[in-house]
Amino acid sequence: MRYAVYFTPEADHPLTLAASDWLGRDAFSGMDSAIQPVADFSQEERTELTADPRRYGFHATLKAPFTLADGSSETALIESFRDFCATNAAFDIPLAVVNRIGPFFALVPAELHPPLQAFAASIVEAFEPFRAPLGEADIARRRPDRLNEAQRAHLMRWGYPYVMEEFRFHMTLTGPVPEERASAMAEVLNQRFADFIRRPLRISGLALFIEPERGAPFIVHDWQPLAAA
Repeated sequence: MRYAVYFTPEADHPLTLAASDWLGRDAFSGMDSAIQPVADFSQEERTELTADPRRYGFHATLKAPFTLADGSSETALIESFRDFCATNAAFDIPLAVVNRIGPFFALVPAELHPPLQAFAASIVEAFEPFRAPLGEADIARRRPDRLNEAQRAHLMRWGYPYVMEEFRFHMTLTGPVPEERASAMAEVLNQRFADFIRRPLRISGLALFIEPERGAPFIVHDWQPLAAA
């Protein structure tokens, strides 16, 4: 089993519901939903293009998936997770937009937000004692030869390359989208998430996700609100 600390709004938040409908899966309930064709994307194509984020559930990675270290327990992890949420205040990302990151699309901040960067770094550090060291196969899967020097150092120190100054908040909405389909996908997503973009995104709470076994869909194990600002 692996654990991860992610941001996602609460289960009944309109953004959670909209994203679950888009991806065809609710990470809180673990239930799949029917994927319908949209615009000029067939059901088959839309299903294929959302397959990667569907398995993980709608989220932004803060502490990447990890196996518990020897001597750690799920009970202790949950206690630490709840303490962290109770002592860290909710805040807003000033402006959220849909944007393309490499080949995939995600909900992201319009620009770098220093309080968010600091918050993400604090989570990486706070839950590091619970993380078992990466095995050689896990390191190889990250293809360290393709990472820059800082990312390789973070991979070895924190178990994930995209942390600290390399962290970029994103809530993934698609897998890789072919270049010739990118413009159409951008239009669909901007329409689909019109109620949630070009406005603040509240970081209201955190979720402890679990992956019951390697390759299985991730589910929300515990969701806790952050403290009142």
